[in-house]
Amino acid sequence: MCGIFGLLIKPQTQLSRKSVKDIIQFIAILSESRGKDSSGIAFRNEVEKTINVIKGDIPIRRLLKSKEYSLQLGNLLGSYIKGNGFAAFGHARLVTNGSQLHEENNQPVLKEGIVLIHNGIIVNIDKLWEQHSNLKREYLIDTEIIPALIRENLHQQNDLRKACNEAFNQLEGTYSVAMMFQELEQFVLATNNGSLYYITDNGNFILFASERHYLKEILRKSSFSVFNNNLKVEQIQANSGLIVDLRTLMISHFDTKKTEQVSTDRCFSDTYQINKQILENSDSKNEILIDPSIYIKRSEEMHLYDLLEYNIESIKRLKRCSKCLLPETFPFINYDNEGVCNYCNNYQPKIHTKGFDELKSIVELYRKANGAPDCIVPFSGGRDSTYSLHVIKKELSLHPITFTYDWGMVTDLARRNISRVCGKLGVENIIVSADIRWKRENIRKNIISWLKNPDLGMVPLFMAGDKYFFHYCNKVKKQTGIDLNIWGINPLENTEFKTGFAGLAPKFEKERIYSLSIRNQLKLFGFVAGNILKSPGYINQSVIDSLGSFAVRYISPKRDYFHLFDYYRWDENEINGVIRNEYNWESAIDTKSTWRIGDGTASFYNYIYFTVAGFSENDTFRSNQIREGMLSRDEAMNLIEEDNLPRYETLRWYLEIIGLDYTEVIKTVNRIPKLYPL
Repeated sequence: MCGIFGLLIKPQTQLSRKSVKDIIQFIAILSESRGKDSSGIAFRNEVEKTINVIKGDIPIRRLLKSKEYSLQLGNLLGSYIKGNGFAAFGHARLVTNGSQLHEENNQPVLKEGIVLIHNGIIVNIDKLWEQHSNLKREYLIDTEIIPALIRENLHQQNDLRKACNEAFNQLEGTYSVAMMFQELEQFVLATNNGSLYYITDNGNFILFASERHYLKEILRKSSFSVFNNNLKVEQIQANSGLIVDLRTLMISHFDTKKTEQVSTDRCFSDTYQINKQILENSDSKNEILIDPSIYIKRSEEMHLYDLLEYNIESIKRLKRCSKCLLPETFPFINYDNEGVCNYCNNYQPKIHTKGFDELKSIVELYRKANGAPDCIVPFSGGRDSTYSLHVIKKELSLHPITFTYDWGMVTDLARRNISRVCGKLGVENIIVSADIRWKRENIRKNIISWLKNPDLGMVPLFMAGDKYFFHYCNKVKKQTGIDLNIWGINPLENTEFKTGFAGLAPKFEKERIYSLSIRNQLKLFGFVAGNILKSPGYINQSVIDSLGSFAVRYISPKRDYFHLFDYYRWDENEINGVIRNEYNWESAIDTKSTWRIGDGTASFYNYIYFTVAGFSENDTFRSNQIREGMLSRDEAMNLIEEDNLPRYETLRWYLEIIGLDYTEVIKTVNRIPKLYPL
């Protein structure tokens, strides 16, 4: 989930001081695209036999400008030009476990004389700490378990390779790590999903990074004359590693593949059910653990939960389509003499409209020799993209690279599931991280403006920032040299009502669920402009971001672009079975549904739609399942009653991370005039 990088140089190597400094800075700034929440760099001092670390909750480019960095690098380079070796490595962090505001949670992590940086998420950390009760846990960050296990193994046997292997074999999730040791002149690089690359001139230096693209950029840069044209970027393959002798820079390869499956943690949903009973039944005022990183007080929790509306009895009285579930409050809806809505009467089957054999023929045109990566899979961590990756890897036998765009609303749950799946399949995951603080501030400003003049047609503005997924997918394709991209977008997610509330009548014949005609694009733009005039607060720092998202979603070209579920039947039960049984996929603590649980925004906008209009995305999704013959109307009706229950935990998390007061926002939403009688 983060960017790691480093440079190792053998003693007596004739690289100029300026070249070394420029190389470190260049590769560090490139790595920042994978995480801007915090950063850190470690330096090995050959003379004093020490490892010095600087880190903080700032982007790497700011760390590079600090006085402490200049001092540490200057001291190291002073030693280097006298003939000593050079070793420095760093980390650009996208926060997952452990707040970046606590320095001990930022990387590099120092533990038991080992300095380590880690890209990925270890999802079974609680189980491992429980199994190794003799080890002392000091931080929240998941990375801490890795050096703790390695040091324990080194105490038992003086073999670094075996110590690393035994530790790695216990980990679930993804890891790409770099580490050095206080007492050893050896350096370790290892990965279980292939997200580590390096270049070396066979004896003088090793430069490594999380992505092939970063190293290629360095090789292309003419100012780095130290790199000759014959150097190639090498990948550390999944489930393998390197041990580097820092005196000679000799490389020893080793295999980290698991010999047996490690037992898994209990799902958070189980934890939630236990604690929900405690919350409802206990008279205790003590703190209760709902999520391992969140403590809440019982009295406060129940008060906040009770603020949420669920007007199910009033909503049940709404007139609905006799075939699907769409109510009379749905934009542009009308019913025929038999009570069937126009959305049903104009529906064209979307599932499995083409044959899987056709897709197999298509991908043969893109398949590369020798197992080289040949497909980009946009990977949100949701159930459909998870299942799509499974099919692409297992049934199409492609060699994919996954790509995730983190714009600040990808939940830790989604990140953990990404880690589980990529670790199990040995698939590289390229992360592009936005300036998350800036993105969240944009959302905050737009919600504040919306609350002053609420209009359901403007709600999609809260999600505008994620549309850059399309833009960065094209960028990743160019960087990797891979043309084929296969998406796991589910055609049953078609909603119509979001643009319907903006005054756009449905276009039943459209090919893609995210497509709009030029006329409707202009109409939508006019609607947004009109609302901006009513609530000038929308004119803020987010305007450029929102306009850009509109362009990349509706205008940017999409080439070599295919949807798995145009060729492969979407089946909810099959998908849920595969992701849970094959990958121990983690469910959310506040819903039984597996849909939209990795998207931090969904709980908020669906609460707005359901509270004000009496329906949400869940109603449109289940209605599409009815039309496809997947559910009966009665089954779907029962499901939406549960699907539409307010998701308190996610709602509170969402409003907290964007800096809005939960009570104030929920009360304001509740005061919006309903489209149905109470």
